Parts: sequence; structure tokens; C-alpha cells
Amino acid sequence: MGRAIAQTVTAADDLRVASIWVRDERSAGGAGLSSDTLISSDLDRVVAAADVLVDFSLPEATETVIAAVLRHRTPLVCGVSGLTETLLAQLDNAGKSVTIVYDRNMSLGIAVLESIVSQAIAALGPAFDIVIHETHHRHKIDAPSGTALKLGEAIAAVRGCDASEIHYEVERRGEVPGEHTVVLSSATETLSLGHSVTTRQVFADGAVRAARWVLDKPPGLYSMRDVLARD
Repeated sequence: MGRAIAQTVTAADDLRVASIWVRDERSAGGAGLSSDTLISSDLDRVVAAADVLVDFSLPEATETVIAAVLRHRTPLVCGVSGLTETLLAQLDNAGKSVTIVYDRNMSLGIAVLESIVSQAIAALGPAFDIVIHETHHRHKIDAPSGTALKLGEAIAAVRGCDASEIHYEVERRGEVPGEHTVVLSSATETLSLGHSVTTRQVFADGAVRAARWVLDKPPGLYSMRDVLARD
């Protein structure tokens, strides 16, 4: 994802890749980067050089990233999936001091789906059973996916129940980037609301849109639904 985001930023007329955080400075490059792009394993140097930090690394790095943006008061767009409750709480607390957009899925379509599903659940009431189907490539480790859990949490918030009570059906096959369908069924009818991804570029596009949006917003922890609703 890092390379896709860098390429998307480089292709934009109004944006520039100021810096990139890497494990090994010798392994970085490409993506049409300009010669003045800072490539460093020193996160503080990377954050200090940027107006906004976009993080799609790993949960193991999230605590370090949060600490760095707090030190430099730099806005953060975080698309790391698989965060623990402890890390989510740290993001929430950091949002009191810096502006953060965090979402398990940066796709614009998923943000819209989440909103539509919430409306449907509220309108149809408790008579409808709910199943969330999700399919991803065979390399994906977490199951259900972060996006499926995100949809489940939205449903649980409307129904006033715990997200663990939502039923998930998980499939791992081939190289599927991501498919999610929420099925609502009663004794007389079924409503299916779904979203599928054909390329991971959608996540880079969403992250870049969030990066533009976050720059002039007050401190807080926001989601992609906020980006779309308040753009």
C-alpha cells in the first residue's frame, strides 16, 4: 500500500511526497519520487518533514507512530487493520491533541455502504436477521476482516447490541481484493447490500482524499464517513 499511496500522491498536482519511513533506507525508491523526498528510518525526521502522515504499516508500529505525531502535532491518516482495543484507545486519546482519520477500510464505497446499512437496520427493525458475508484473498490472516467487523459495529450501534452477536460468514480464496455483503432477511423478504473491490487502488485513493481533508480540521478521531459527510 505504501508504494500505491506514494504513486497516487506523486500523480496529484497539489500534493508531494515529502518523506517516507522505511526499515532499510537502501531498499526504498521508485514510485516517481522527487530527489528531495526524505527517505529515512528515523520516524521523527519523517514526521517533522510532513504536513500529514499516512500510515498503512502494521499494528506493531502503531504505538510508535502515535507517539511521533503527538510529539510533532502532525495530523495522521491511519489505515492499519487488526488494531487491538488498547491501540484503538490510544488513537482515541491522541485525537484529543491531534487530528486523526482512522478507518479499517479507506474505500469511499465502504463508507457509503456503512451509512446505508445503518439506515436500513433502523428502518427495518428487529424482525430481520442479519448476516455479513466477506471474501478476501487466501493470504489474508484476520477473519472476519476489519471491514466486516466495522460493518458489524455499525449494525450493533443501531440495534443496541454487542458486535459479537452479529453473524459473519468468511471465505478465503484466490486473489480477491475484498467483497462484503450485508444480508437482511425476514420471513417474507431479503435485502442484500454489498460492495466489491476490483483493485487495491481504491484504498490509496481514499487515503489521499482523507489526507487532503484532515489538514484544516480540529483535533479529533474521525472516520471515512466523516471525510465524506463533511468534505
